Amino acid sequence: EETETKGKKRSDNEDFRKKYPADYRCMDGHYVRSRAEVMIDNWLYTNGIAHAYERKLPIEEDVYSDFFIKEVNVYIEFWGMESDEKYAARKKVKQKAYSSNYLNLIELNDNDLNNLDDILPRRLLKFGLSLN
Repeated sequence: EETETKGKKRSDNEDFRKKYPADYRCMDGHYVRSRAEVMIDNWLYTNGIAHAYERKLPIEEDVYSDFFIKEVNVYIEFWGMESDEKYAARKKVKQKAYSSNYLNLIELNDNDLNNLDDILPRRLLKFGLSLN
């Protein structure tokens, strides 16, 4: 979805990136947009899982994942602001992009953050990645 701003077309994705700058530094040097993403990024790093932050999906639409693990070709999305209408709409668009393009996706929410050590190993194992 695009919006007109002073005669320029700007995607909602660009608006989101400007509204929420990546100001949080992780252990591996990545800068992310929230404390929750710091927790996920640091978990991946401390468990030796190479990952990218904000990787563009391999589709025509301009959609970016929160995290991408190349080794098993899986994306991770953290859904954090579910009460915000615009965010909820953006979430639906992203979920559709993943499903209609048959992309592997792990979805996390606020409730998962306190149990990453239990949740992420099980979900990653479904895609063939086991922790040592």
